[in-house]
Amino acid sequence: MVDKTHRISLLRAEMEKCGLDAYIIPSGDEFMNEYVPPYARRLEWLTGFTGSAGMAIVIADKAAFFTDGRYTLQASSQLPEGQYQIFNTANVKPSQWLVENLPKDGVIGINPMLHSKDIISKYQQVAKVSLCKELIDLIWHDKPTKRLSVVIIHPEKYTGKSHPDKISEITIKIKHLVADKLLITAPDSICWLLNIRGNDVPNTPLVLARLVLNVAGDGNLFVDLEETGTIQKHLGDKIKIQPLNALPEYLQNISGKTILLDKNSAPCIFFNILAEKNTIIAGSDPCIMPKACKNNVEVEGSVDAHIKDGAAVASFLFWLENNYNKQPVTEISAAEKLFEFRTNNTDFVEPSFDTIAGFASNGAIVHYKATEFSNKKIKGDGIFLLDSGGQYFGGTTDITRTIAIGKPTPEQKRNFTLVLKGHIAIATAVFPEGTTGHQLDILARQFLWQNGLDYDHGTGHGVGSFLGVHEGPQRISKAYSDVALMPGMIISNEPGYYKNGEYGIRIENLVVVEEAGSFEGRKFLKFKTLTCAPIDQKLIDFSILNEKEKNWLNTYHEEVYSKLFGLVEKDVGERLKQFYI
Repeated sequence: MVDKTHRISLLRAEMEKCGLDAYIIPSGDEFMNEYVPPYARRLEWLTGFTGSAGMAIVIADKAAFFTDGRYTLQASSQLPEGQYQIFNTANVKPSQWLVENLPKDGVIGINPMLHSKDIISKYQQVAKVSLCKELIDLIWHDKPTKRLSVVIIHPEKYTGKSHPDKISEITIKIKHLVADKLLITAPDSICWLLNIRGNDVPNTPLVLARLVLNVAGDGNLFVDLEETGTIQKHLGDKIKIQPLNALPEYLQNISGKTILLDKNSAPCIFFNILAEKNTIIAGSDPCIMPKACKNNVEVEGSVDAHIKDGAAVASFLFWLENNYNKQPVTEISAAEKLFEFRTNNTDFVEPSFDTIAGFASNGAIVHYKATEFSNKKIKGDGIFLLDSGGQYFGGTTDITRTIAIGKPTPEQKRNFTLVLKGHIAIATAVFPEGTTGHQLDILARQFLWQNGLDYDHGTGHGVGSFLGVHEGPQRISKAYSDVALMPGMIISNEPGYYKNGEYGIRIENLVVVEEAGSFEGRKFLKFKTLTCAPIDQKLIDFSILNEKEKNWLNTYHEEVYSKLFGLVEKDVGERLKQFYI
């Protein structure tokens, strides 16, 4: 095994052989996944960074690492000291850094299987780009092997619609665009469309596959399966199964067709292959919006999943409250205990992401992951930030609770309450049809801004239905978005505040968009909160809350009690009752 401090030297040697002045290494895999299987964790192998969003650019005499505000502190602690300049992409863009640091007439090496056409086009605007082989694979000699996919059928009682009906819906969109074929490269779209799930990716029930769908509704599924009989019976005769490595040759044999590809998620290499003999429509994956706008069955499944998840979280919070002073409890053991409570429910499949359990200063690292070296004991006075979620057959959950350990300071209570006020402002928002999450973001930040505070992450991300815990296209964020919020969309509500080196605060519930009625002929929308677990009142400065906010909090806790009382132990139920009386 090569020490990670020397891996960058091996990469530079390969770059020199290929005549490259720069090489780009993303955190995603060839399926553009956020969370990737072990064989595809090239950025982690090179740099040691374990977060889900990052990218490195290596040139001959320096290297840069780019991530967002969630991961800048984590990157500082994980990357080899002195090897990389670390940048928040909100402040410095990779293309900007290349312009300033790439030698004149320098050539950038990019693997076209790991980047979309749009991304590569942006780099082509600043320098010459060479579409090359994957250099990390040449030097990563002990790379794990890709395992075969195991597929499960996701029944209609959870999906609310059969896969033939979904295919009919999508082929109408293909016809509308006057296309002959659609190449779907995003695994979550394929899983949604075909009503299948898998275990190829940690924490997300994905099947790593590609699908070519013809306008007539037939097609070819490219996937490496452990066993084909079950899924072939489910799909019927119209969808044929082929090995994943057969896709390039299959695409090369297509001629004279008009083919739709998603410009944001399809690897550039597929555009290049198909463009030789066909007409390409660089559009959007037509599965994205119907996947995002959950039907009534999916919404009810999510409601049920959040009640089950809430019972586990509430039981854990009661356990923590009664045990952190009686026995040693650490960040890691607390996360393990929460997992234990979740496994008590038979519908629980797996966590929806690695639990973020950060006490005191570790809580200030937005997407912190405890290790044996960083693992703090939860004791004394401090704030414990716990961000976790579960995959249930009916839905995907994501919840953050900030918990007072011992006695919180007046500053901590004030800042927690400012975050809570922003959370309630989003939860109670009523807005006209056509409003985007970008337009609502200020509601969550207004009270922090009034006190000179802010947070460096989005306020809300979309969530799938027993799929990805981060799902587009909807979001609530400072970053511009033209995607309107629509009924059935599930999205997080998670404002926060982080004081570097001291503590972190985040309050996260999931909400679903629903209709609020029509006023003067115009439709309005609102949010319904799905998450079902108490918010720590020891951290609230009630003098800062107005009556509307107090009423929301009391009503929320009354609903939590009524939904969870019969699912938790009696003492936990009695404790829940105290939150709203």
